[in-house]
Amino acid sequence: MANLSSQQSAKPWGSVIMTSRFLPWLCLLFMGITWGLSFSLGKIAVEQGVKAFGVSFIQSFLSGVLLLLITIWRRKSLKELLVYWRFVLAIALLGAAIPGVLFYTAAPYVQAGILAITVALIPMMTYSASIPLKVEAFSWRRFSGLIFGIGSILLIALPENSLPDRSAVPWILLACISSVCYAAENIILGFRSAVTIGPIRLSMGMNMFAAILLLPAAIVTDSFYWPQFPFGLAEYTLIGLALISVVAYTMFVFSVARFGAVFASQTGYIVTLAGVFWGMLIFDENHSIWVWMALAAMIVGLALVSPRKDDPEEMI
Repeated sequence: MANLSSQQSAKPWGSVIMTSRFLPWLCLLFMGITWGLSFSLGKIAVEQGVKAFGVSFIQSFLSGVLLLLITIWRRKSLKELLVYWRFVLAIALLGAAIPGVLFYTAAPYVQAGILAITVALIPMMTYSASIPLKVEAFSWRRFSGLIFGIGSILLIALPENSLPDRSAVPWILLACISSVCYAAENIILGFRSAVTIGPIRLSMGMNMFAAILLLPAAIVTDSFYWPQFPFGLAEYTLIGLALISVVAYTMFVFSVARFGAVFASQTGYIVTLAGVFWGMLIFDENHSIWVWMALAAMIVGLALVSPRKDDPEEMI
């Protein structure tokens, strides 16, 4: 018994955590809280004078370089990226370049918490586009989730006293277009399997392609930005955005593989809630009753539109 006890006590903490029943929830919390922080970090970056094309370029470039180092460390081939370059290009446009520029263009005019709410539209937009394309079967439950999502945005945009400044409404709608781009990316990923490339290499290729596309646009629009030494607030926020993109995405892939896609998709709830509360903490944002109602409607919409798992045991 003493030997058994000593063997158990000598078990590495990392192994204990990995086998812990709390690991799925820890991953979910970490992804949600860090991704939720990205809305505030993006807002800080543009408020520090970095323009939208500049933020998008640096985030894509740094994320791509970090993922390239991971790919080299894993000794994975990059040949598939060249074979499927058109596919990767489409993902780069819809998953990084276009929505990133739109999002960071809207960021100076929209509260970070509201930006987080608009991004929660992605699964709803994905489902709505999947029906006519016959990727998903029609479901009244999931369709009602889409209605709740649309209603959430209307609760923000229509009431006169929902926002501190009514001039933010067009910028909120612009941020919603970012969600449409991400939804289109999800549809393309569903049609064209990325299994051959692998999620880490696909993300690396997406970010590198996006950086290549954004570089000339950033130069032409006088938006190019390169980190200055010594680092200031802008540099730290840009590095933070890149690290969040790489670490949270890698953890999401790990969660899908280990705990299942349905369980991992629940990070959307935490991202939205964390985004709202990070905005309150960092920017001292105050929201009207309409915005809180919109947040509640969006959470209900997410719950309805998310696919269900037949066996709850597989959720953990």
